[in-house]
Amino acid sequence: MNTTDILIKIRKIVRSINIESKKIQREHGLSIPQLLCLEYLQRAEGFQSTQKNIRDYLNLNSSTVTGIINRLEKKGCIARLPKKDDKRTTYIVLTSKGSELLKNTPSLLHERLSQQLETASGHRLKEINEALDLIIKYLDIDNIDASPLITVDENIHFENDE
Repeated sequence: MNTTDILIKIRKIVRSINIESKKIQREHGLSIPQLLCLEYLQRAEGFQSTQKNIRDYLNLNSSTVTGIINRLEKKGCIARLPKKDDKRTTYIVLTSKGSELLKNTPSLLHERLSQQLETASGHRLKEINEALDLIIKYLDIDNIDASPLITVDENIHFENDE
């Protein structure tokens, strides 16, 4: 095996993430982070959450999450509701349109990968982790924050994402 084989495998992973993102955008009109936001709200108690909790879950900065929420609200997938006792707090709530949209979207790469990793042995998980640590070290990207969710940055705009 030579270094080109390794680079091709890494490129396949990166490319598959980009292809998935474009497919979801084209077929469902959502970016992956928007879809993840809707999925988070679907699992949240009362189908609602604060913007801070959504931001923490997505591990994205505040302005990016604001953009995600604004676009989802414009599409009718979520609504903003003020807290009864404290009008300064707003809840982000999944709408029936958002829920219906989720029913029609496929499982994402990170979900499929997570399912596969759950079935792997402890030894295999350790091997994978060590190999990825080495790649991260070689790329000198230790300092980059990352979410456990596989996404393309929300700042990439597509035709339907205004």
